[in-house]
Amino acid sequence: MLKLSGKYKFFLLIGVFQIVLFFIVFFSVNGILTVFGQESSDTTLSYYNSPTAQILAISAMLSVVFSVFAAAFTIKTVGTAAISVLTEREAGFFKAFLVTALGEALAVYGLILALLLWTKIPYPPTA
Repeated sequence: MLKLSGKYKFFLLIGVFQIVLFFIVFFSVNGILTVFGQESSDTTLSYYNSPTAQILAISAMLSVVFSVFAAAFTIKTVGTAAISVLTEREAGFFKAFLVTALGEALAVYGLILALLLWTKIPYPPTA
């Protein structure tokens, strides 16, 4: 069995997570799941209940959830360190503010991605 340290295990898990997310987004955006999950009914609304629409909705939800958790973890970690640095010297305010703002941007990027995925979800036309 392969012995990995904590850092390498963490990077391996991030790599596997990125591969899984790539396949989820690739298969949902291009509609490949619709080919495999076609229903035999010939109703006009079957496209709107397709697996592609469901995967797009789940992908939008996951992008918000994971980006907000990542932003919260970043702000918790960086915010604590920034406060301890600012108590010792006030010259590091800009660096602490910049890193904290970049952590908050993670949640905004996840929200933008969720909105982009949400606009791809097919909705039935209104009469």
